[in-house]
Amino acid sequence: MTHASPARRVRRPKSSTPTWHSLAEVTNQRRALWARGSDHTRWAPCGAAWDAVAVTPMSLGLDALVGLGLGTGSGYPVLADRIRGILYVLVPPGEGSAAAMVSGVRALSGGDQLLMPCTDHGTPSAHWISPPREVPPLLVPADRLAAQLQDLVADHRRAVAS
Repeated sequence: MTHASPARRVRRPKSSTPTWHSLAEVTNQRRALWARGSDHTRWAPCGAAWDAVAVTPMSLGLDALVGLGLGTGSGYPVLADRIRGILYVLVPPGEGSAAAMVSGVRALSGGDQLLMPCTDHGTPSAHWISPPREVPPLLVPADRLAAQLQDLVADHRRAVAS
């Protein structure tokens, strides 16, 4: 009589948390959602509930979010305009100007409007990389974002100069 060996439990590694860069990737699934055209956007006024910091190139903004150590699942509202290559990070109202002195960055505040998706996946011109999860939304500290962007731009300039 042969004895069957006990079944082994195979442990699968836990799925890793997505990175800011992976969340910003344009995947075939995302393209298919956009192609359906069932989503829409709306203009939202800046300056009341939040300001927006617009970062170009998008990779600079993503690198800054990584450098800040902000979790991708925390609900910090971050948008991408894939048509123009701009990343929008929502910060507390009245604080967006803290980052405006950084090359490639501009602040949207009172009197400005931002195109926002009305669904979780939006459109190519207004797509949530990280949708807000709370009301009011958890906002990225503008002074920390500005300092991180400044450091990244300075590092890039030093690398180019050497």
